[in-house]
Amino acid sequence: MKSLLWTCLLLAGTSGLLGQQTPQDSIIDLEEVVLKLENDTASPLGLTPSEVLTPQAIRLQNPVDFAGTLNQVPGLYMLSGALNTNRITIRGVGARTPYGTDKLRMYYNDIPVTNGTGSSTLEAFDLENMHSLRVVKGPKSGAYGAALGGALLLQTDQAGPRGTSMRNRSTVGSYGMFKTNLGLEHRDSTLSAEVRYNHLTTQGYRQNNAFDRDGFLFGTQVSLSDNHSLEVLANYIECRAEIPSSISRTAFEEDPTQAAFTWAQAKGYEDNKYSLLGLANRLDLGGGLENTTSVFFSYLDHYEPRPFNILDEFTLGYGLRSIFRLQWDTPGGQALATWGGELYQDQYTWSTYENLYQQNNGNGSLQGDRLSRNKEFRNQYFVFGNLRWPLTQRLSVQAGLSVNHTRYDYRDLQGAGAEDQSGLRAFDPIWLPSLDLRYDGKNGSFLYLNASRGFSNPSLEESLNPDGVVNPEIAQENGMNYELGGHLEALDGRLSLAAALYQMDIRDLLVAQRVGEDQYIGRNAGRTRHRGLELSGEYRFYWRGWVVAPYASYTLSAHRFREFVDGDDDYSGNPLTGVPKNRVYAGLRVQGTSGLYWNTTYQYVDAIPLRDDASIYSDAYQLVSMQWGYRHSVSRRFTAGLQLGVNNLLNTRYASSVLINAGSFGGAEPRYFYPGNARNYYVGAVLSYTL
Repeated sequence: MKSLLWTCLLLAGTSGLLGQQTPQDSIIDLEEVVLKLENDTASPLGLTPSEVLTPQAIRLQNPVDFAGTLNQVPGLYMLSGALNTNRITIRGVGARTPYGTDKLRMYYNDIPVTNGTGSSTLEAFDLENMHSLRVVKGPKSGAYGAALGGALLLQTDQAGPRGTSMRNRSTVGSYGMFKTNLGLEHRDSTLSAEVRYNHLTTQGYRQNNAFDRDGFLFGTQVSLSDNHSLEVLANYIECRAEIPSSISRTAFEEDPTQAAFTWAQAKGYEDNKYSLLGLANRLDLGGGLENTTSVFFSYLDHYEPRPFNILDEFTLGYGLRSIFRLQWDTPGGQALATWGGELYQDQYTWSTYENLYQQNNGNGSLQGDRLSRNKEFRNQYFVFGNLRWPLTQRLSVQAGLSVNHTRYDYRDLQGAGAEDQSGLRAFDPIWLPSLDLRYDGKNGSFLYLNASRGFSNPSLEESLNPDGVVNPEIAQENGMNYELGGHLEALDGRLSLAAALYQMDIRDLLVAQRVGEDQYIGRNAGRTRHRGLELSGEYRFYWRGWVVAPYASYTLSAHRFREFVDGDDDYSGNPLTGVPKNRVYAGLRVQGTSGLYWNTTYQYVDAIPLRDDASIYSDAYQLVSMQWGYRHSVSRRFTAGLQLGVNNLLNTRYASSVLINAGSFGGAEPRYFYPGNARNYYVGAVLSYTL
């Protein structure tokens, strides 16, 4: 309560200082709203809007804080145990995944970066390279795979006006953090290109928590003619990250900076080398028909010493994606047909080894004999088609259908004869229809309805039984999503409000059952019902050369198990684990003509059920962060800026991520909690020069 009082005073005090409006002739304009609903009429996303985090929204946070950035979106919750330990849930989908992000699809400049079992690694990319992050919630778009969780579309920074420019942003902060992002951009009538280098290093808040990453990004788009262009994207990341892992409630309350005992003893870490290469061909075929076809290649080399073993793996992925769009005029307006498909295949090879850290004289992990050697070929393709038809000038309908087929081919490369556990699992094709209805009012306001079906593939661990044999009974999750929403623009565009009410019924729920310290098996255990309400709004007003923009979003997640029986235990009716029922994200932005600005953000996260029987919850928490800055054009070619920020201003002790259904081994207390950072600071400088 005391923390909430301080928060209200800080926000109210700022509003009181700037609480009057100026005449229109003295206003300035904020660059963009923090979170906007976007529905491009040429987009394959459908008539239902997606939410876009704009460059303004991305810059509101510490440049390493993906969680603070994404959690501005109602309905999306990112849990971050460390810079390399993240889990994104959208409307409760993916909340039961023990580690990492799955059950959604992620694209980087329209190139798939989700692997063959549906897992995505957001931390492989630099936040400062992003121009926007679009969030598709639920299985609304067959063009992006119709995953139950939706899609996350990352778009790299776009080149500015014609010419050549250089820019750099460097930031130092608490826990030995240093980050820099250096870019060179060029744009003329036929060529748009950028080259970026980024580096990040930090010792972290906790023991065994150091992180070091270097990355290179190259992107270019060449206009071969008025109706033909080629685009090339290359991204490379090297990252070494120590792993403190989760800790028990007692350890969390006594000293949240400590690492889990066995992970500290083993000095556990992960070492990654990730490459992504894509080539896109965009062609206007005339008559309103256009096509974009891309080919892509990715490679991940991952080495991870854990206390129980050492994992050495690499994943080679490649594929093809092609989208056609045809527009034509009708009496009610423009109709749009969109069709295409995506083919993706990867080869996942992995081995495990003994970890002899206990015999290494306190020097951490030491690789011993090989325990297993395996390979899996994973194939997935989908095709889709949408037809959007304007019934009147204001009323439109869209019908869509996609079909997905997934196949796993598992090879045991170490076992022979009766010990060979190789197996094949090919899922039946799954049909995924969708239907949208939208009514457009005045000044950008609209109402929409959506009904759509989606699915999720089982992960590698879920597709195998405890003996390492392919489980022929495991099935894909599938569910129907129903959504009603709307968007209101008023007061000459200064007021923006959005609301969405949804229900998603998921069948064949995939449950990861823990059978060892880091061993899970999967099975289809029941059904869940995801009901929720999402609200967001922003208002801008002006006072004596200042623009003031308060904004807020609210998420109600009333998700429950409809049917869930685990052995002799019946959890039906219990709240879905891993999801806070209520979340609030609010803030205030102030920007002046002199280049000064001030941002304040506030988060409230409700208690999270940690066990399926709802016997244990995490504690609710509140976070306040502030950011001050100054930007100034020193000359026509040179711009400089300075930024100061403080995160967790009230020094709240909280769990930034949790592990659900944590087991207890050897009499030890279950380890549910990943502690969030204490109060911390950062200072950054931005320089830009046009040649």
